[in-house]
Amino acid sequence: MSIKKMGNIAQNPFYDTIDRSRNIQDNPMNAASSFQEQDFPQILRGTIPERALFTKGTGAYGTFTVTNDITQFTNANLFSSVGKICRCFARFSDFTSEKGSADTNRDSRGFALKFYTEDGIWDLVGSNSPVFFIKEPAKFPEFVRTQQRSPITNLKSTTEMWNFCCANPETLHHLLMYFSGRGTPKGFRHLNGYGSHTYSMINAENERVWVKYHIKTNQGIKNLVPTQAAQLKSTNPDFAQEDFINALQNGDFPIWTLYIQVMTEDQAKNFRWNPFDVTKVWFHDEFPLIEVGEIELNEIPSDYQSNVEEVAFSPANFVQGLGLSPDPILQARIATYGEAQQHRLGRHANLLEVNRCPFSPEKDKSEKNDQTARNFSEFDKEDAFPESFYSENEDDHFTQPGLFYTKALQDYDRIELVRNIIESINEISGLDREEIINRQICHFFRANIELGMKIAMGLQINIDANMMNHAGS
Repeated sequence: MSIKKMGNIAQNPFYDTIDRSRNIQDNPMNAASSFQEQDFPQILRGTIPERALFTKGTGAYGTFTVTNDITQFTNANLFSSVGKICRCFARFSDFTSEKGSADTNRDSRGFALKFYTEDGIWDLVGSNSPVFFIKEPAKFPEFVRTQQRSPITNLKSTTEMWNFCCANPETLHHLLMYFSGRGTPKGFRHLNGYGSHTYSMINAENERVWVKYHIKTNQGIKNLVPTQAAQLKSTNPDFAQEDFINALQNGDFPIWTLYIQVMTEDQAKNFRWNPFDVTKVWFHDEFPLIEVGEIELNEIPSDYQSNVEEVAFSPANFVQGLGLSPDPILQARIATYGEAQQHRLGRHANLLEVNRCPFSPEKDKSEKNDQTARNFSEFDKEDAFPESFYSENEDDHFTQPGLFYTKALQDYDRIELVRNIIESINEISGLDREEIINRQICHFFRANIELGMKIAMGLQINIDANMMNHAGS
């Protein structure tokens, strides 16, 4: 039974048990002991620094099952036989959204997989887009700043984002995907994942091929139209996470099929574009998808904090038979992920339960892989492969975005894309507004004249002959 006591602060009443109250009254030192017994220090230290990017997310454990023989490309034990099963962990997240923001905001989605293989950890750290905004690491800090809050106003700025994009036309391919329906997927179960970068596989004969990873949802692609996304933003900001968790609790386990595209070294040397340019895709008719296996997520972590929050992914975590490529952005990620994780989780992040391989006691495996990754460009020079970094179409930032608009989208997709772009550009403000819009309009025209015309008309911009001539150049 509890009795009513009077507090010392503003005489506010509180309740406590008779025995406990008397114990504290008799010996005030017991109050501190009682405080510690309630694990308040654990509560106070129960959070860690948030991720700088991909902050808000959810995740689950599951299994990966090999469904097709790819041993001709790799000698990784993970893929050694059809039917082989490996435990895995997946984390889905929003790229720029903050912890308390709505997960239906227009944004890129992180799609990260951790495979607990018998040879160690393999991390496939990707997103729901096969391309990225930029291909040069030096531009990454500036790009990230355009996605974050201003250090002066503490506000996000659409103007800064468009100012960066208009000055860097390689952003156009991802930009069109971002403003299409892919920017507002209907939860995490209905989106595809991509490794985005070019990776490598090595077989038993020490032969290397280049690969791209595709993780296709078996639930079917579903996106939200802007009005639906806006409504959910106000009524259920955790819609995507709730949808994902509810499905697992109901036994409706989501499944994705893992595919690879394969390019030989000879094909890479003759490819029209730089095969390691993360702003480009490989066409499926030239490099068809090859099925590898199925991923089923079927286990909700017992503790969100120690699993979803403490999980640490890095492209530097790979196993024998799998490798990296000279993609500069990939190499930059390898150099920076470890530092970010040390800041967030401490020096021994790889020893946390969710990050530790159950088959291997080797605690410094990721550090060794990191060194291997850093030396990859030197290894590539030994192979005399100068095409790793340059191609004759290095500055062609418009052909593939144009094909995405005409080939990948349906009529209703194109209408929605144009509308979304116009709404966003109309938010540009400041003295440079006209210059930013005009430069960006030129990029749209160079990708596709119809796209440029529709956006210009929607913005009520008069198109002169000079702009049309520039579009065709």
